Amino acid sequence: MAHHTVKAGFAALVDRINLYPQGATESELLYRILQILFKEQEASLVASLPIKPFTIRRAASIWKMPEARAREILESLAGKGLMVDMAHGKDTLYALPPPMAGFFEFSLMRVRPDMDQKALSELFFQYLNVEEDFIRKLFTEGETQLGRVFVNEQALSLKSNLMVLDYEKATEVIETASAIAVGMCYCRHKMMHLGRACNAPMDICMTFNVAAESLIRHGNARRIDKEECHDLLHLAYDHNLVQFGENVRESVNFICNCCGCCCEALLAAKRFAILHPVHTTNFLPEIIKDECVGCGKCVSVCPVASISLVSANDPKDPQRKVAQINTETCLGCGLCFKNRARDCIDLKARDKRVITPVNGTHLRVLMAIERGKLQNFIFDNRVLWHHRALAAVLGAILSLPPIKQVLANKQIKSRYLAFLSERFEKLYYRPAE
Repeated sequence: MAHHTVKAGFAALVDRINLYPQGATESELLYRILQILFKEQEASLVASLPIKPFTIRRAASIWKMPEARAREILESLAGKGLMVDMAHGKDTLYALPPPMAGFFEFSLMRVRPDMDQKALSELFFQYLNVEEDFIRKLFTEGETQLGRVFVNEQALSLKSNLMVLDYEKATEVIETASAIAVGMCYCRHKMMHLGRACNAPMDICMTFNVAAESLIRHGNARRIDKEECHDLLHLAYDHNLVQFGENVRESVNFICNCCGCCCEALLAAKRFAILHPVHTTNFLPEIIKDECVGCGKCVSVCPVASISLVSANDPKDPQRKVAQINTETCLGCGLCFKNRARDCIDLKARDKRVITPVNGTHLRVLMAIERGKLQNFIFDNRVLWHHRALAAVLGAILSLPPIKQVLANKQIKSRYLAFLSERFEKLYYRPAE
C-alpha cells in the first residue's frame, strides 16, 4: 500500500484531505504529487489543521509554536497556492482548499521556478486521466457536483435571454464580483508540458471574490478590472470555450473557460456522461429537421460529443443527414446554436430547472451529506464549532428537502438536528389546506 512507502506526514495529510467532501483517492501517484507540492514538515503541520477557516492564533496553538512562526509558515503555504487566506474583520483566516477546484489548479496557474511543473503535470495527467479513480469519484459521486456550466450568452435570443436568471450569466458574476483575477489555465498548462495542448488562450482562468484576493495577494494570479474580464469572456466565446464555474448562485469563486480536449470537467463529462458529472444549464438545443442540411458544424463544435449526424429518413434523398442531439449528455452550453450555419437549431428551456446551491456553505453541506462526510464539518478535529459556525451549517441543512435532512440525521445522530428538521418540515412542508 502507498501509505507504507511514504513518510507519516504525507499519509496524515491524505487523511486530512479526505475529511473534506472533495477528497483525493489514495495512491502512489497522489503521494508523489504531494511530495512535490509540500515539504514533509509542511504536510505534517497542515494535516493537523481544522477543516473550517482558522486564525494564526489557532494554528499556533495546534502547532505549539509562536504566532510569528505560524504566520511565516502559513504565508509560505499561501504563496505556493496551497492555502487560501481571507480578511475577516481584524483577523486573517486561513483554509486548506480542496485538491480540485483548489491547490492542484493553483500550482499551475502561473509559471514558477520553485517546483518542477513538468514533473507535476505528468503526475497530474497520470493521476487524473489514466489512473482515473480520483476524477471518477470527484465528478460522479453524489448528486450535487462542484461545478456547473454557464450558457453562452452570445447564443441567447431576446426571448431566451428573458428566461435566464442573473446567477446563470457569467457576465453577472463579473459585474457583482468584489475582486477579479486571471491566471493560466491549469488544464492547458498541464497538457502543454505533455505536448498535447490545443491553441486556445492560456491566460484565461478567472477567479473572483475571496479566492481572487488570496491568489492576487500571493502573486498566483493577476488582478484585472471588470472591463478586461468582459474582454476575456468574449475572447473565450470567440474560441468556442465553455464557461464552467463554481456550482453556487452567490459569490462564485471561479469560472474556467474550457475546451473539450484539455479541460478536466469536459473530459469527465465525456467519459462519465451518463453519470451526469457536471451540472448543465437550464437550456437544451433543439434541431429543426426541415431546416438542417447536415453540414456538421454543430457536431464539430460540441465540446462533449453530444451531437451526431444521422439519416434524415427522407425518401426523396436517401443520402440526406440531419443533426441529432443526445439530450441525456448535452450540457446546454449553446455553442451549437451560436455556430449553426442557418436557423436550424433553437435553444429552449429544459422541462425541469436545474437547482443550484445558494452559496459555498450550502454547496459544501449538500456534498458532505451525499458523500457521508457531514460529521467532519460539525465535529472538526473532534471539537465542536462555535455557535455561529454551527448555526450556519444547521441553517444550510434546514434549507434542504426532507429526504436530505434524513441523510444528515443518520450521519451525525443528533437529536437536536432531528428536532430542528422536524420543526422546519412542519412549518415549510405542510400541505396547503
